Amino acid sequence: MKSRRTFASIVGMIAVALAATGCGGGGGGGGEAGGGGAADEFPQKRLEYILPFDAGGESDITARLQQEKLAEVLGQTVNISYKPGGGGALGWSELTRMAPDGYKFMGSNLPHIILQPMLRDDAGYETEDLKQVYIFQSTPNALLVPADSDIQTLDDFIEAAKADPGAMSVGGSGDFSANHIGTLMLNDMAGIDVTYTPFSGTGTAVPALLGGHVDALMSYSPQISQLGDQVRAIAVATEERMPGLPDVPTFVEQGHDLVDGAYRGVSVPMDTPDDIVQKLADAFEEVNQDPELVTAFEEQAFVLENYGPEEAVELTEERKAVYEDLLTRLELVP
Repeated sequence: MKSRRTFASIVGMIAVALAATGCGGGGGGGGEAGGGGAADEFPQKRLEYILPFDAGGESDITARLQQEKLAEVLGQTVNISYKPGGGGALGWSELTRMAPDGYKFMGSNLPHIILQPMLRDDAGYETEDLKQVYIFQSTPNALLVPADSDIQTLDDFIEAAKADPGAMSVGGSGDFSANHIGTLMLNDMAGIDVTYTPFSGTGTAVPALLGGHVDALMSYSPQISQLGDQVRAIAVATEERMPGLPDVPTFVEQGHDLVDGAYRGVSVPMDTPDDIVQKLADAFEEVNQDPELVTAFEEQAFVLENYGPEEAVELTEERKAVYEDLLTRLELVP
């Protein structure tokens, strides 16, 4: 996974008067005055940053790192709340029904928002129902085993999986998520059959590994340093070893071209005015340039990303093509 640092603003967006749309944010926020764009007075009240996962995972850590600087840039308090369920699907389904005024925005992850509508009849939303604002961070997949496991290397893992097909359990955050697709990719590349066990988030998946309820985790790079000597990281899904994790081998160097992970950003309802979306995007771009946040991301083994609204859509289409190819070959696409 390569970081793409795209700081250019989206060109050509026209500021339009939006008084007739009722998208002014209620209670004094938005485009009801002066004939200007809806973003001219946005925001005028507290904003809510909703996470569709449990507290304690990578999305939560990221939002907490952003919160203070985001409030400073936007000039309003930013409250963080949680709406977990269905690997994020519950929250994203509800997002489509929220007021399109910019005051509520929700963490949104790739590949989750691609895979869930593709593979689940009950996802409750379509990828195109979510208007992506910004993608600011990514975390490569990482395969972890307990520190006391007999598995020392990826070859050991594959050998154990081949010895008893279907018996080895690999936990991860969410169904039809980056961890899930990473496990399917490994199955496909290594010719093995391990059983993926989804959890509501990293915060619940980790205790399952440490408690012996699963044999391994397909987790994310930050968990390697966070869990320390409680786990053994046997592979990370990057092209080259990560600077902050020089002792962790890649899948690539061990003979399997698995390079993938989760991209994190925020989305709003599709009818949110473009100028409000751009104002939020500009805020996240500015936050991503804060030296303290950049350092914190590096320490957490997060990869800094900068995809504006248009670039986020382009990335989504690129990854969708990759996943459709894999899932079609595995005969998993309905």
